[in-house]
Amino acid sequence: MAEIVAGVATSHVPAIGVAIDQGRTDEPYWRPLFAGFEKSRRWIADLKPDVAIVVYNDHATAFSLEIIPTFALGCATEFPPADEGWGARPVPVVKGHPELAWHIAQSLVLDEFDITIVNKMDVDHGLTVPLSLMFGQPEAWPCPVIPLAVNVVQYPPPTGNRCLNLGRALRRAVGSFGRDLRVVVFGTGGMSHQLQAQRAGLINREFDNRFLDLIANDPETAAAIPHVDYLREAGSEGIELVMWLVMRGALSPHVREVHRHYHVPASNTAVGHIILESEREASA
Repeated sequence: MAEIVAGVATSHVPAIGVAIDQGRTDEPYWRPLFAGFEKSRRWIADLKPDVAIVVYNDHATAFSLEIIPTFALGCATEFPPADEGWGARPVPVVKGHPELAWHIAQSLVLDEFDITIVNKMDVDHGLTVPLSLMFGQPEAWPCPVIPLAVNVVQYPPPTGNRCLNLGRALRRAVGSFGRDLRVVVFGTGGMSHQLQAQRAGLINREFDNRFLDLIANDPETAAAIPHVDYLREAGSEGIELVMWLVMRGALSPHVREVHRHYHVPASNTAVGHIILESEREASA
């Protein structure tokens, strides 16, 4: 059967993609950030996942204010990089896994999650930057990718608890798929940052590092953080962290922390990153 073996959480700052695309990763400003992903790239190259499910948010690229799905699952055969106003990133087209994606959609709907099924969608930096951080600059991404978009742009976003439970339902869905696949789930976005108004440039290291601890060791407490606390403590864009809870819910209750990285600044944002491996239950 298919199995979710690990989770990756990482920020998806668009400036990171620019630095990669323009060959600036060894510049003094950027080098400390990218150094924290060197172990991660070795780890995922050794793991060789068959599929990656990437939980991210669309930045008004595929979804306008006319239609705003809370959760949207990409079931297409491919997803082109989006033009976000300055041309599409020079990265490979994202190849999907329709067979698994449709199975997940069916399982989630029957598990009483109302999932929007998307059969045509461009994907923006929210999805492609994490792929670049983990896989580098290949001619083709090394595994199929299933996009899972979460609305954290237009109020009301889903609660952390809803996202944690979606991850658990995602684990059940993947586990019921009748082919042997090793699946990795990415949770993306965050950490603390605000892009506008008086608190533009906000960084809260204490909140961010506590959240890293909670996502590894106490996801229920992280899931109980209310929207207003994300706004107050992590800035207006800190709400993106609820997407990490989808990843965490998709893993086993007990996990092994493989790697952690935290860096400030990347543009005007705090960058967080953690890799967690599921631990098999004793009865397995």
